[in-house]
Amino acid sequence: MPDYTEAENHLRSACSTLRPVIERVGPCTLAPDPDLFNVLVCSVVSQLISTAAAKTITARLVKALKGPITPGRVAKRQPEELRACGLSNAKVKSIVYLAEHFRTNKHFLRELTAADDIAARQMLLPLPGIGPWTVDMALMFGLARPDVLPVGDLGLRAGVRDLFDLPELPDGKSLTKLAEPWQPHRTVATWYVWRSRGWVPQSEASA
Repeated sequence: MPDYTEAENHLRSACSTLRPVIERVGPCTLAPDPDLFNVLVCSVVSQLISTAAAKTITARLVKALKGPITPGRVAKRQPEELRACGLSNAKVKSIVYLAEHFRTNKHFLRELTAADDIAARQMLLPLPGIGPWTVDMALMFGLARPDVLPVGDLGLRAGVRDLFDLPELPDGKSLTKLAEPWQPHRTVATWYVWRSRGWVPQSEASA
């Protein structure tokens, strides 16, 4: 488990609104998953659906694959088997492409891990079905990057609206401005905003 003491102390002093959240929630337990392929697939599954639905579909996918989500196991399944788990055609296409990409580009994972955040986005965004939100999830939960602000995440926007008594959901520009004091620990700040709404990342809920 990473040590987030520095991030917690910074956020306590930099943001009076987050301070009581940190005290109430306690130490950050964000646990990145080094299996980036699994993180990407789970993020694709989670696009535009509830956390509960994503958890159910992911469980079906693991069952259909007869084990952990890996490029090799995905490659052995027909698209209709993946669709039967509750996945849309677009998500199946994305997952199948990811599996093939990871299998045929042996250096991709190493290069992605070594890339900075900007370069990592440039490597991931061209892949089918991988948009800015999915990249943010990969950076946070797979690559353990400390200063990610997923401005497209509805849970973050709703949490900021409620915590800061805003009249409506903040857009990307205003959210980025509001979160400036959180730098360089916006990943942990985002986690606390999520927890303020009672949301727990699936990786932690199943741990």
